[in-house]
Amino acid sequence: MAGSEPVTSPDQHKPGHRKSGRIGAVLSALALVVMAFCGNHEGRVEDIWLVGLAALLLVIVIGDAVLRRNGLRS
Repeated sequence: MAGSEPVTSPDQHKPGHRKSGRIGAVLSALALVVMAFCGNHEGRVEDIWLVGLAALLLVIVIGDAVLRRNGLRS
């Protein structure tokens, strides 16, 4: 019976490097914050976007860690 097996995607069979992904996201967030404070742009719109994107990356990393710790993600 075809309906009894769970449907999975190919990336679930070979998980990526979780630790490398977290380190990359944190380093990217750090680079965005450095760009916000060391840029040569005028106005604050760019700063808001750069800091907001860095915060979003960190929220995603923290949310993923919490979900994995609670067993809600594999």
